Amino acid sequence: MWQILTGYWSEFITGFGNTILCSLIAMFFSLILGVFFALLEVAPPKIGRAIAHIYIEIFCNIPLLVITMIFYLIIPQFWVKVSGFTAGTIGLALYTSAFIAETVRSGINSVGDGQMEGALSNGMTYVQAMRYVILPQAIRIVIPPLGNQMITLIKNSSVLAFVAGFDLMYQGDIVAFSSFQTIETYVIVGVFYLGLTLPLSYYMRHLEKRLA
Repeated sequence: MWQILTGYWSEFITGFGNTILCSLIAMFFSLILGVFFALLEVAPPKIGRAIAHIYIEIFCNIPLLVITMIFYLIIPQFWVKVSGFTAGTIGLALYTSAFIAETVRSGINSVGDGQMEGALSNGMTYVQAMRYVILPQAIRIVIPPLGNQMITLIKNSSVLAFVAGFDLMYQGDIVAFSSFQTIETYVIVGVFYLGLTLPLSYYMRHLEKRLA
Protein backbone atom coordinates (compact mmCIF):
# COMPACT_ATOMS: atom_id res chain seq x y z
CA MET A 1 0.00 0.00 0.00
CA TRP A 2 2.85 2.37 0.83
CA GLN A 3 4.36 1.76 -2.59
CA ILE A 4 1.08 2.66 -4.27
CA LEU A 5 0.81 5.85 -2.23
CA THR A 6 4.34 7.00 -2.95
CA GLY A 7 4.38 5.81 -6.56
CA TYR A 8 1.18 7.64 -7.46
CA TRP A 9 1.42 10.48 -4.96
CA SER A 10 0.89 13.21 -7.54
CA GLU A 11 -2.30 11.57 -8.82
CA PHE A 12 -3.74 11.24 -5.33
CA ILE A 13 -2.85 14.81 -4.38
CA THR A 14 -4.29 16.18 -7.64
CA GLY A 15 -7.52 14.30 -7.06
CA PHE A 16 -7.63 15.32 -3.41
CA GLY A 17 -7.18 18.98 -4.32
CA ASN A 18 -9.88 18.86 -6.98
CA THR A 19 -12.27 17.16 -4.53
CA ILE A 20 -11.66 19.92 -1.97
CA LEU A 21 -12.11 22.64 -4.60
CA CYS A 22 -15.30 21.09 -5.97
CA SER A 23 -16.72 20.63 -2.46
CA LEU A 24 -15.98 24.21 -1.40
CA ILE A 25 -17.52 25.72 -4.53
CA ALA A 26 -20.58 23.47 -4.31
CA MET A 27 -20.97 24.21 -0.58
CA PHE A 28 -20.90 27.95 -1.19
CA PHE A 29 -23.49 28.00 -3.96
CA SER A 30 -25.70 25.29 -2.45
CA LEU A 31 -25.95 27.30 0.78
CA ILE A 32 -26.86 30.47 -1.11
CA LEU A 33 -29.43 28.71 -3.28
CA GLY A 34 -30.75 26.64 -0.41
CA VAL A 35 -31.38 29.63 1.86
CA PHE A 36 -32.87 31.59 -1.04
CA PHE A 37 -35.41 28.91 -1.95
CA ALA A 38 -36.17 28.25 1.71
CA LEU A 39 -37.10 31.91 2.08
CA LEU A 40 -39.23 31.70 -1.05
CA GLU A 41 -41.04 28.69 0.41
CA VAL A 42 -42.20 30.65 3.43
CA ALA A 43 -42.68 34.02 1.71
CA PRO A 44 -46.22 35.43 1.40
CA PRO A 45 -46.38 35.59 -2.44
CA LYS A 46 -47.85 32.35 -3.80
CA ILE A 47 -45.80 32.55 -6.99
CA GLY A 48 -42.59 32.48 -4.95
CA ARG A 49 -43.74 29.45 -2.99
CA ALA A 50 -44.71 27.69 -6.21
CA ILE A 51 -41.32 28.35 -7.82
CA ALA A 52 -39.47 27.12 -4.74
CA HIS A 53 -41.65 24.02 -4.52
CA ILE A 54 -41.04 23.12 -8.18
CA TYR A 55 -37.28 23.67 -7.83
CA ILE A 56 -37.02 21.53 -4.70
CA GLU A 57 -39.20 18.73 -6.07
CA ILE A 58 -37.15 18.54 -9.26
CA PHE A 59 -33.70 18.45 -7.72
CA CYS A 60 -34.65 16.31 -4.72
CA ASN A 61 -36.14 13.61 -6.92
CA ILE A 62 -33.66 13.40 -9.78
CA PRO A 63 -30.48 11.40 -9.05
CA LEU A 64 -27.31 13.44 -8.76
CA LEU A 65 -25.64 11.48 -11.54
CA VAL A 66 -28.49 12.28 -13.94
CA ILE A 67 -28.27 16.00 -13.13
CA THR A 68 -24.54 15.91 -13.71
CA MET A 69 -24.93 14.08 -17.02
CA ILE A 70 -27.46 16.67 -18.20
CA PHE A 71 -24.89 19.43 -17.74
CA TYR A 72 -22.06 17.32 -19.15
CA LEU A 73 -23.77 15.81 -22.21
CA ILE A 74 -27.06 17.55 -22.98
CA ILE A 75 -26.50 21.23 -22.17
CA PRO A 76 -23.38 21.44 -24.42
CA GLN A 77 -25.48 20.35 -27.42
CA PHE A 78 -27.65 23.46 -27.12
CA TRP A 79 -25.46 25.97 -25.34
CA VAL A 80 -21.87 26.06 -24.08
CA LYS A 81 -19.59 23.10 -23.50
CA VAL A 82 -18.46 22.59 -19.92
CA SER A 83 -15.76 20.41 -18.41
CA GLY A 84 -16.50 17.36 -16.30
CA PHE A 85 -15.34 19.25 -13.22
CA THR A 86 -17.72 22.14 -13.92
CA ALA A 87 -20.65 19.87 -14.77
CA GLY A 88 -20.13 17.84 -11.61
CA THR A 89 -19.80 20.91 -9.41
CA ILE A 90 -22.95 22.50 -10.84
CA GLY A 91 -24.90 19.28 -10.44
CA LEU A 92 -23.65 18.85 -6.90
CA ALA A 93 -24.57 22.42 -5.94
CA LEU A 94 -28.08 22.21 -7.39
CA TYR A 95 -28.77 18.79 -5.92
CA THR A 96 -27.56 19.71 -2.43
CA SER A 97 -29.27 23.11 -2.44
CA ALA A 98 -32.69 21.44 -2.70
CA PHE A 99 -32.08 19.46 0.50
CA ILE A 100 -30.61 22.51 2.24
CA ALA A 101 -33.72 24.49 1.29
CA GLU A 102 -35.95 21.91 2.98
CA THR A 103 -33.68 21.87 6.02
CA VAL A 104 -33.65 25.65 6.41
CA ARG A 105 -37.41 25.85 5.79
CA SER A 106 -38.04 23.43 8.63
CA GLY A 107 -35.83 25.59 10.85
CA ILE A 108 -37.75 28.73 9.92
CA ASN A 109 -41.07 27.02 10.61
CA SER A 110 -39.83 25.90 14.01
CA VAL A 111 -39.39 29.52 15.12
CA GLY A 112 -42.54 30.67 16.89
CA ASP A 113 -45.04 32.80 14.97
CA GLY A 114 -44.86 35.35 17.75
CA GLN A 115 -41.30 36.21 16.72
CA MET A 116 -42.43 37.46 13.32
CA GLU A 117 -45.49 39.19 14.74
CA GLY A 118 -43.38 40.92 17.37
CA ALA A 119 -40.83 42.09 14.81
CA LEU A 120 -43.54 43.45 12.50
CA SER A 121 -45.32 45.21 15.37
CA ASN A 122 -42.06 46.97 16.24
CA GLY A 123 -41.87 48.56 12.82
CA MET A 124 -39.72 46.06 10.94
CA THR A 125 -40.53 45.10 7.37
CA TYR A 126 -41.01 41.44 6.50
CA VAL A 127 -37.52 41.29 4.97
CA GLN A 128 -35.92 42.92 8.01
CA ALA A 129 -37.76 40.61 10.40
CA MET A 130 -36.68 37.56 8.42
CA ARG A 131 -33.07 38.75 8.18
CA TYR A 132 -32.50 39.93 11.73
CA VAL A 133 -34.94 37.88 13.82
CA ILE A 134 -36.15 34.68 12.18
CA LEU A 135 -33.26 33.50 10.01
CA PRO A 136 -30.51 33.74 12.68
CA GLN A 137 -32.60 31.58 15.02
CA ALA A 138 -33.45 29.13 12.27
CA ILE A 139 -29.81 28.69 11.23
CA ARG A 140 -28.82 27.85 14.80
CA ILE A 141 -31.55 25.24 14.94
CA VAL A 142 -30.56 23.54 11.69
CA ILE A 143 -26.78 23.54 12.10
CA PRO A 144 -26.60 19.77 12.86
CA PRO A 145 -28.56 18.71 9.74
CA LEU A 146 -26.70 21.31 7.66
CA GLY A 147 -23.44 19.75 8.83
CA ASN A 148 -24.69 16.36 7.69
CA GLN A 149 -25.56 17.84 4.30
CA MET A 150 -22.03 19.21 3.94
CA ILE A 151 -20.51 15.83 4.78
CA THR A 152 -22.84 14.16 2.30
CA LEU A 153 -21.84 16.74 -0.31
CA ILE A 154 -18.17 15.86 0.09
CA LYS A 155 -18.92 12.17 -0.37
CA ASN A 156 -21.20 12.89 -3.33
CA SER A 157 -18.37 14.77 -5.04
CA SER A 158 -17.22 11.34 -6.24
CA VAL A 159 -19.81 11.81 -9.00
CA LEU A 160 -17.08 13.72 -10.84
CA ALA A 161 -15.41 10.39 -11.53
CA PHE A 162 -18.19 9.57 -14.00
CA VAL A 163 -17.56 12.71 -16.08
CA ALA A 164 -13.75 12.86 -16.02
CA GLY A 165 -13.75 15.50 -13.30
CA PHE A 166 -10.22 14.57 -12.12
CA ASP A 167 -11.41 14.28 -8.53
CA LEU A 168 -10.08 11.85 -5.95
CA MET A 169 -12.29 8.97 -7.09
CA TYR A 170 -11.38 9.52 -10.75
CA GLN A 171 -7.68 9.51 -9.95
CA GLY A 172 -8.19 6.42 -7.79
CA ASP A 173 -9.75 4.62 -10.75
CA ILE A 174 -6.76 5.51 -12.91
CA VAL A 175 -4.29 4.29 -10.29
CA ALA A 176 -6.26 1.08 -9.74
CA PHE A 177 -6.30 0.21 -13.43
CA SER A 178 -2.65 1.22 -13.90
CA SER A 179 -1.22 -0.65 -10.92
CA PHE A 180 -3.65 -3.61 -10.85
CA GLN A 181 -3.78 -3.19 -7.05
CA THR A 182 -7.44 -2.37 -6.64
CA ILE A 183 -7.86 -3.08 -2.93
CA GLU A 184 -4.88 -1.02 -1.82
CA THR A 185 -5.83 1.86 -4.10
CA TYR A 186 -9.39 2.22 -2.87
CA VAL A 187 -8.34 1.86 0.75
CA ILE A 188 -6.07 4.86 0.20
CA VAL A 189 -8.91 6.75 -1.50
CA GLY A 190 -11.15 5.97 1.48
CA VAL A 191 -8.53 7.29 3.89
CA PHE A 192 -8.33 10.54 1.92
CA TYR A 193 -12.11 10.94 2.12
CA LEU A 194 -11.98 10.29 5.86
CA GLY A 195 -9.39 13.04 6.11
CA LEU A 196 -12.04 15.42 4.79
CA THR A 197 -15.21 14.19 6.46
CA LEU A 198 -14.04 13.26 9.96
CA PRO A 199 -12.67 16.70 10.92
CA LEU A 200 -15.84 18.33 9.60
CA SER A 201 -17.99 15.87 11.53
CA TYR A 202 -16.15 16.54 14.80
CA TYR A 203 -16.26 20.29 14.22
CA MET A 204 -20.03 20.23 13.64
CA ARG A 205 -20.51 18.28 16.87
CA HIS A 206 -18.41 20.83 18.72
CA LEU A 207 -20.35 23.70 17.18
CA GLU A 208 -23.66 22.06 18.04
CA LYS A 209 -22.66 21.70 21.70
CA ARG A 210 -21.37 25.25 21.83
CA LEU A 211 -24.55 26.73 20.39
CA ALA A 212 -26.70 24.57 22.67
